[in-house]
Amino acid sequence: MKNLDQHGRSYLESLVCAALFGLVLVLLGLLGSVHGCPGICTCYGNTTDCSAVGLLSLNPVLALLNQDSQVLRLPQNNLSSLATAELSNLSSVELLDLSQNHFSSLQPGAFSSLSSLHWLNLSSNYLGIRPPTSDPNDSAEAVQGSNGSQGLNRDVFRGLWRLRGLDLSSNGLLWLPKGLLDGLQRLTWLSLASNRLAALDRVTFEPLVALQQLQLAGNPWECDCKLRDFKHWMEWLIYRDGQIDAMQCRLPGDLVGRDIRSVPAEMFNYCLQSRTKEGTSGYATRPPCPPGRIVSNEECVRQRYRPVSVRRAHGTQIVAGVVCGTVCVMMVVAATYGCVYASLMARYQRQMKKRGRPLMADSGGDTDLEDGQMSSPTSPEEAPPKEACGGIVHGYRISSF
Repeated sequence: MKNLDQHGRSYLESLVCAALFGLVLVLLGLLGSVHGCPGICTCYGNTTDCSAVGLLSLNPVLALLNQDSQVLRLPQNNLSSLATAELSNLSSVELLDLSQNHFSSLQPGAFSSLSSLHWLNLSSNYLGIRPPTSDPNDSAEAVQGSNGSQGLNRDVFRGLWRLRGLDLSSNGLLWLPKGLLDGLQRLTWLSLASNRLAALDRVTFEPLVALQQLQLAGNPWECDCKLRDFKHWMEWLIYRDGQIDAMQCRLPGDLVGRDIRSVPAEMFNYCLQSRTKEGTSGYATRPPCPPGRIVSNEECVRQRYRPVSVRRAHGTQIVAGVVCGTVCVMMVVAATYGCVYASLMARYQRQMKKRGRPLMADSGGDTDLEDGQMSSPTSPEEAPPKEACGGIVHGYRISSF
């Protein structure tokens, strides 16, 4: 009996252990499936799609998101803030879509932990518009959106040295802070379309040495002196086989509707003259820029070389001018030589007429003898007397003068 009781007890213990082990496996499987894809999202391959699910925060998604996910789509939600360390566990994400949300500001270095990020979509947000406030004294600033870029700090894209595509379209931006695009040397595609940009600073775009496509349509561009330096940078980008879409001018009146790409850079030469006059009149309040630097938006920046296309155009004009000048001088010399030669020949003919001598020399017979075509008379009888010829010399009649 004791042996049977021990055997039954061991059997029950083995069943209990097997049941516990199976339960643990089930729980681990469920836990793995939960961590692989959040319940409100759709997952396929390495992509996690959480579009239009009414998210107010990223915590419900990030807590269950697989750390190996490479594509994270979060458009058409109600996200309005993004903490600096909120994306710290997404180092493998290569594409992040935050479009059509309610972001009005982003903290400096908000994406610094996304070391593998290649594409970032922030379109259709409110990064250039301040949210409305209840203070009536702050209504003017709310309309202007704190100068139009209150949500974009110059360090917001810090650490994204692998980024290749950036979409900032439809954000109500009035201007871009200097240094915003520093550190994005690998960026090849940039969209600033459908904002409220009237001018751009060339210094902001010079770090983008790999840029190939720039979208700027849908902005109220003012094609005046503020856009002159950026116009030169555009020509450099186009000469480097880069692509820029249409930039239609809203001001001034004589350029309304024209694409600034078709406006010659020489039309902005008057800006240099106006700057010189302003610098002369305001010298007492503002010292001139040091050598090697020029004025740009009331600040001294390092002078850049002019675009190759512009310098080539000036070189072509100079070469064409030299060639045309040389041809004109040669034509004048040839005309002068022709006039002098004609005058000398006319004078020579008048002198020959005065002397009563024929215009053709008597050496024609000798010339004929040398050519073997005519032989001179061998005897006086054969030679006709000169008096009988009555003014005929070697078959030529000489009329009296």
